[in-house]
Amino acid sequence: MDAAPLAHTSKGDVRGFRRGATAVFLGIPFARPPIGALRFAAPVPLEPWGGERDATAYGPTAQRGDAGITLIPEPSVPGDATLNVNVFAPADAAPDADLPVLVWIHGGGFTSGSPASRWYDGDAFARDGIITVVISYRIGFDGFGLIDGAPANRGLRDQIAALEWVRDEIRAFGGDPARVTVAGQSAGGGSVLALMTSPMASGLFSAAMAVSPAIGAVSRQAAGAFAARVAARAGVRADRAGFASVPEERIVAAQRSALAPHLVRARSSLATLLDDGLPLGPVVDGDVLPRHPLDALSDSASSDVPLVIGSTDDEFTALTARFAGVLRLVPVPLALAVLGLRRTRRRAYLDSIRRRGAAAVLGGFFTDRVIRSTVLKTARVRGAAPTWLYRFAWASPVPSIGVACHCLDVPFWFDHLDADGVATIAGTPPADLAAQMHGAAVSFARDRDPGWPTWDATARRARVFDAPASTPAVETDAYAEVAPLV
Repeated sequence: MDAAPLAHTSKGDVRGFRRGATAVFLGIPFARPPIGALRFAAPVPLEPWGGERDATAYGPTAQRGDAGITLIPEPSVPGDATLNVNVFAPADAAPDADLPVLVWIHGGGFTSGSPASRWYDGDAFARDGIITVVISYRIGFDGFGLIDGAPANRGLRDQIAALEWVRDEIRAFGGDPARVTVAGQSAGGGSVLALMTSPMASGLFSAAMAVSPAIGAVSRQAAGAFAARVAARAGVRADRAGFASVPEERIVAAQRSALAPHLVRARSSLATLLDDGLPLGPVVDGDVLPRHPLDALSDSASSDVPLVIGSTDDEFTALTARFAGVLRLVPVPLALAVLGLRRTRRRAYLDSIRRRGAAAVLGGFFTDRVIRSTVLKTARVRGAAPTWLYRFAWASPVPSIGVACHCLDVPFWFDHLDADGVATIAGTPPADLAAQMHGAAVSFARDRDPGWPTWDATARRARVFDAPASTPAVETDAYAEVAPLV
């Protein structure tokens, strides 16, 4: 029997386990537990531990209770040491192997999500010579609430601390700290774009991959107003001492109560909600995030960092499809007007899309406004910086899904189609499509080229991932239907 893998980090030894050809290390801490006096602090470096640390089980997660909002099974694990990483490496990798590294940031709208999902297992990447590191970070109000007397963007600071851990420790697992690709989906994809523009993350990665990026950069004013509402609902002062005086579960309940009004909006604020997102996420604080990421990218931030970015075709269409019976009574132009789309753009948008019926149009509009417009804006503002676009077009055969919905592409990137929960939303997914997508991710992590032409303002090319394969596989004038929204 093969011995359990052992890695020698600067803080101490970690003992993982072998799964086939993969050495797996779970729950390795990269910072001290954010509890007590450290609850609303920036991440604090660990002290060395004596002896050997067990790394055979997922560590505690920042998410508490049922995730609820995503299609990805992301379990919650109780405990305080929530700042930890999971590492998947080729079992035979030597410490001096200098293998490329993929760092994965989970999604969940900055309020939920967990690194303890089998969908994020890096076995296929390890098979192909890539080390995968799946990181945790504080979410919700503990991670992103703007608190008087506490550093802002604690969740982003956690992500940066995890990247610093990769820089300092990944050689112990066979990785090359100079060949790090940071990747993430949904809020994780938005985090990738934020990290690309953060001075604190400079030099910690050399390539990036933003999958269905949700990028809302909250203003200090909006974040402060939201913090005041959370404090009122929790019955505490709106400062660090006040929030620290009550248990975490009380703040979580107050956060959920304070978020509720943002989900049922009148005309004027629906447009703001779609443009800016919920008031809980990365804050433009002048420190971790000096400017809105898209503004910073337009001024050549990370122009030397190759970027793959794209979305599924129907991120949120399945949500509005549930209300098709009611929405069929609503005139589409009126609905778009209520959602804040000006008359000139409304006409251009309706002319550019092929969807019919209010449910399909509105689901597409949410998809385009929140996710796909971010993809197109990012490509445009990066100019000549190396940027590759893609579209995930494969529609799930599962009747309750029926489209290329949010999260459906994740198991294809990881080539992990047999993970628990995949069949629920994907039925029997096409393995050849997973091979194409995973192969592109491997090629990008290893060679900084996913295998199709870069975006430019003239041809506007994007790779189309579909099964049967799209002809041609690379389309021109990609994301054209989103242009009226940009």
